[in-house]
Amino acid sequence: MAVWQFMLLFVLAIIGYLISAYNKRISYRNYVREAFATMDVYLKKRWDLVPNLIELVKNYTQYEKSILKELTEIRTRDYQGLSAEDKIDTNMVLGQTLTKFVAVAENYPDLKANQTYTTLMQQLENVENDIANARKYYNGTVREYNTFLDVFPTNIIGEMFGFRREKLFIAEENERTNIKVEL
Repeated sequence: MAVWQFMLLFVLAIIGYLISAYNKRISYRNYVREAFATMDVYLKKRWDLVPNLIELVKNYTQYEKSILKELTEIRTRDYQGLSAEDKIDTNMVLGQTLTKFVAVAENYPDLKANQTYTTLMQQLENVENDIANARKYYNGTVREYNTFLDVFPTNIIGEMFGFRREKLFIAEENERTNIKVEL
């Protein structure tokens, strides 16, 4: 085999590897986007459920206006206009505030006896379970993608083509504690 043939095979092998690594990176990125889109559906459901809860609770109580105000302020943001990272950050804050909201609302027996409240809280619980499952899928996909970006030699290819790490959806400290919700 002539030297030029060997060099040609070597160059073709490198080009083939670059194409393969680039395509695999695109596949991983698409998995991350699909996982986020799945989780985003549930985050949006929760986002849309919050105003109903706020209005119902406002009618029953005159307590903790700061929590209601905080929830309202978070909820007034344009959800569709948020980036993926902003959606993650905003929903982490929303989750923390909802935890406080539920804990305080539990102190009102008349409110807890209201059928609409019970239904909304059940919907919230279901959505939170869906979010938890979607979050697990999203984080697993992001972990695989980020690992692929970090390992050698694909990390060099990632830098060449401008790929960047994705953000994990991490539970805040107060989300790790068990909240007892009684309906």
